[in-house]
Amino acid sequence: MLGQEQFYGRALQVLRDSRVFGSLDDAVLHDLARLLERQDVPGGSMVFEEGAPAESMFFVLTGRLRVSRRSAESGLLLYNEIRSGDSVGETGMVLQQPRTADVSAVRDSTLAVLHRSHFETLLLRQPLAVNRVFSQAIFEHLRHSARVLQRHQAHAFVVLPLPGSTGAAEVARGLAQALGRLGRVHHVTPAAGAAEDRFDALEDANDYLVLEADGGAASPSSWTRRALRQADQVVWVADAGASAVPSAVELGLASQPGVQMKRQHLVLLHAATAALPQATGPWRLGRTLERIYPLRSQQNGDYARLARFLTGRAVGLVLGGGGARGFAHLGVLRALQEAKIPVDLVGGNSMGALIGAQYACGLPLDSIRDQTRTFAEGGEWLTLPIISLVSGRRVARDLQRMFGDTQVDALWMPYFAAACNLTTARTTVQESGPLWRAVLASNSPAGLFPPVLHEGQLLVDGAILENVPVDAMRMRLGVPLEKRRGNGTIIAIDVDVREDMGVDPRLQRLSVRSKLKAYFSRAAHSQPGIAEILYRAGHIGGLNQRAATRAQADHYLEPPVADFSLMAYRRADEIVEVGYRHAMEKIATWTE
Repeated sequence: MLGQEQFYGRALQVLRDSRVFGSLDDAVLHDLARLLERQDVPGGSMVFEEGAPAESMFFVLTGRLRVSRRSAESGLLLYNEIRSGDSVGETGMVLQQPRTADVSAVRDSTLAVLHRSHFETLLLRQPLAVNRVFSQAIFEHLRHSARVLQRHQAHAFVVLPLPGSTGAAEVARGLAQALGRLGRVHHVTPAAGAAEDRFDALEDANDYLVLEADGGAASPSSWTRRALRQADQVVWVADAGASAVPSAVELGLASQPGVQMKRQHLVLLHAATAALPQATGPWRLGRTLERIYPLRSQQNGDYARLARFLTGRAVGLVLGGGGARGFAHLGVLRALQEAKIPVDLVGGNSMGALIGAQYACGLPLDSIRDQTRTFAEGGEWLTLPIISLVSGRRVARDLQRMFGDTQVDALWMPYFAAACNLTTARTTVQESGPLWRAVLASNSPAGLFPPVLHEGQLLVDGAILENVPVDAMRMRLGVPLEKRRGNGTIIAIDVDVREDMGVDPRLQRLSVRSKLKAYFSRAAHSQPGIAEILYRAGHIGGLNQRAATRAQADHYLEPPVADFSLMAYRRADEIVEVGYRHAMEKIATWTE
């Protein structure tokens, strides 16, 4: 906690750093700083509630606040954080309006409070300067832009073992090591934390703090409770194979004031030699978690991925559909590997879903190429065209053989497959259940293949709505720590070529006879068959909103694959090479 002299000095510095209040003359700044009152707010405590009278405004000197609202329909809604150096409440105080949201302390915080009576005193002393600066503050607030120049403040993570877990110390070390590649980090062990009486110096000297909580006791220690209050994010740790049912100790800690306002994660720690991770689905029951991370002990790559997600730096790869042209995805993946650009989460549609699923399973790129080519050349059986043109049984059988019993939520790398839900008329993102079924649904063009049934709903190839599911990826990347950063980086690969589809203007109608005649005469104006018509109809949505999809991605790659037909599976090596050369050219232009 700050002493009185430190409080005054910090308050004065915050005012000087402010984009709005920093424009005041030095004498007025000192006058304003002397009117501020100190308020220490323990982590989890409410600063003010929605609807309450706005009798004051606040400057955050240390700590962090969270803006939230509650609604009967959506429950708890979390909004922006208010960090050290920010101000809040000036609009309500000046306009005498009720508070528009709840504001609570995410961690132990020190605030500098300007009461309305003191504001009016200052207004009488300096009417022109005070009117001008508070009008500017309200204007900035209404624009939703940053009102202050934020002071440096370390972001704190508490690593908290679930009862019976023995891996918290390793996770804390691994996370600290990974964060050390992104900035200055300090790992606070339980012994050091219990003796630490202030965190101000640590926060000023570092970018990240990893607070290792202790475990094993029947009730949490004072250090564990304090670390939980001081943290911005909570990383629970459980041993793979343990019971997924929340314990009384965990529920007690999770219900501590303010914990709901923090981003919460769960690490499932596996043995270093584990082949596949435990399914994460059961661990979500009874918990409020942003993401579950299956990690292998002593695997630096797994901890690096965890650090990127926690800091909003994760890289999401989105692979679109396009038949044999999708082999270009493998060329892009090879280029990313050579450029040492990590892939933390992969999602896709159609051919992109098939290649992405194999990549998420850890297969080498050459094996993915060979396995995909063999699968695609397997053919399919025609059926009585009542539901679809082909039965889809061979494709379903071979996908089951390819992926076995693997579940989507039991992969080291997070993965999703997009599909169009004909029942709800929207995109369904498949991120649980059998992996083969998720890939099958994303590779079942409506009319050509029968829809995949899931809980009474009909799923088909997602290209009807969005062939490159960038929006789904954006929703699944981590939240940024800093306003200047986006929530991760999205690399999208679009191999769907917008080809002209037309016929000879003199032709009055399409028929079997005219189609065969054009085929055998090799006429200049070819005629589309049922496969081409169904493919174009199934991709019309994705083609139509390509501009919007491109705008949501950080890097949007369109390998030049127009010279390859949809069925050119025997030219896989050539298509891979085209994707590789295109990606290497684009990567050379990217900045960090």
